[in-house]
Amino acid sequence: MASDVIDDVATTFKNGDAKQVAKYFSTTVELSILEKEDIYSSSQATLILKDFFAKHPSLSTKIIHKVTSNPNFKFGVILYTTSKGNFRISFEFKNNSDNFILSQIRIEENKG
Repeated sequence: MASDVIDDVATTFKNGDAKQVAKYFSTTVELSILEKEDIYSSSQATLILKDFFAKHPSLSTKIIHKVTSNPNFKFGVILYTTSKGNFRISFEFKNNSDNFILSQIRIEENKG
């Protein structure tokens, strides 16, 4: 992947494409959406994310924070704007044999 994995995932969120996000998933994903948190299989996490996107279609996304300096870890935060409110989405990648896999996603209401 020549491009930045954080930019790529932010674009998939903007497009509301759970299947594209799932391409980055590890076998299990820690997923927290609006106070509901658990560890899910990649297929379960895909369905939950798909449901979130259906209920909250994106108007726009903006990357507000990135950590890319660690060779084994990447972290990004995006502001996800919808007609029903704004959300703060953070996601964490871990290096797995020179591939970054998405291990955690947190979606919270943006109270700011």
